[in-house]
Amino acid sequence: MQQDRISPSLVAAIVATGLMSFSGVVSETAMNVTFPTLMRELGIGTSTVQWLTTGYLLALALVVPLSSFLKRRHTLKTLFLVANLLFLGATVLCALAPHFSVLLAGRLIQGAATGIALPLMFNIILGQAPASRLGLLMGVGSLITAMAPAVGPVLGGVIVDSYGWRVIFWVLVSVLLLSLALGVAAVRQSEPLTREARFSPLDYALLAAGFCAFILATERMTHGGAALWLLFAASALALAGFARRSARSDWPLLRLSVFRERTFVYCLLFVLLIQFCVLALGFLIPNYSQLAGGESARTAGLLLLPGCLLGALMAPFAGRLLDRFGAARPVLGGSVLVIVALLLFAVCGRVLTTPLFMLFYTLYACGHGLVVGNAMTHGLRHLPPQLSADGNAVLNTLQQLAGAVGTSVAASIVAAAQARVPDDLARGTLTGSQYAFFLLAALALIALGCALRGVRASHRA
Repeated sequence: MQQDRISPSLVAAIVATGLMSFSGVVSETAMNVTFPTLMRELGIGTSTVQWLTTGYLLALALVVPLSSFLKRRHTLKTLFLVANLLFLGATVLCALAPHFSVLLAGRLIQGAATGIALPLMFNIILGQAPASRLGLLMGVGSLITAMAPAVGPVLGGVIVDSYGWRVIFWVLVSVLLLSLALGVAAVRQSEPLTREARFSPLDYALLAAGFCAFILATERMTHGGAALWLLFAASALALAGFARRSARSDWPLLRLSVFRERTFVYCLLFVLLIQFCVLALGFLIPNYSQLAGGESARTAGLLLLPGCLLGALMAPFAGRLLDRFGAARPVLGGSVLVIVALLLFAVCGRVLTTPLFMLFYTLYACGHGLVVGNAMTHGLRHLPPQLSADGNAVLNTLQQLAGAVGTSVAASIVAAAQARVPDDLARGTLTGSQYAFFLLAALALIALGCALRGVRASHRA
């Protein structure tokens, strides 16, 4: 049918915006591999170099909540051009950075640009995709961004060893130029603007303060102490103030009425738990491989590659399953694969080898590829059209926070186990990693419960 046809310009617009999100994740994961080199070349310590990731995530989390407001006030092409040119300029700045402060400034601007680009891609899909092809196109969007965690560590390792860390950014410049060319030709407006929408600086200040305090708290989880709990308390108070003001505002920055739709809430909880697990695994597996298994950094970086590639390639296939059969089969089936993989990690936690890591993570990634994009699509489908941008902003914002918490919790568990046997780093890493794997398996079981409730709630709606 003509109404079900996917136009080439829509595909090009999805690819153009997706390439920006791809570049953001690649820069994040590739930079993690370069930290030892940067510490040597720039004369900085571990706590300082970590801000290249923490600052990026913070800037990203502060900009994503603005996406609903920006979509109401500005055309999609304007937002695309701003995001792309910001990202392009920041990437050149990083490539030419003479010292750490300039490199950090470039990373912060990259985070802000990704904060515009990531929800923009999904807003284009939600607003312009034929209803019968929504799952497929959400899968295509997920495929583009899901390839980045597989490419980033390998790209970073190979380029740093052979050419130096600056070349990573020059490679991204070529990707961003391709994105710019596609976007200028293909991104188009499909909905009228709402020029009367107003921006409240106080609302945004409360939201920004809440997110800043939360991310800073997660960075301190390995240290503990009163400061940690003060930061969590400050975050909770700021976000509660934001929610209170939003409920009374005619033009809230985010329409929190999205939380009244039970299907969306259950799908949101599911996605956040899975995101927690995937970022925690991204820390645990390379760390275990090097410290407990004695593997090289390059081998540890390659452990996730087969699983990431297979999981990414499954995303469009999973979207077609959603379009044809609904959410229940792919989401529940994928959840079972995730649980089985995490239980295998936990049960075999003391005897894991490189082949077992690759096998178990590939199984996990297959399940992940089936569930995340479909759960997001299923939840957003059950929101009224006027709330889809707000739901998209909530999903993308909280995903970043869930990932930050996942990494911090996993690091805290491993660090605590290592502290108990300071004379045997390998044994401490092995023990802490196994505890973390059991935690992730338990969270995956809770996620399955959320998925079941989300599917049932949609059937009753």
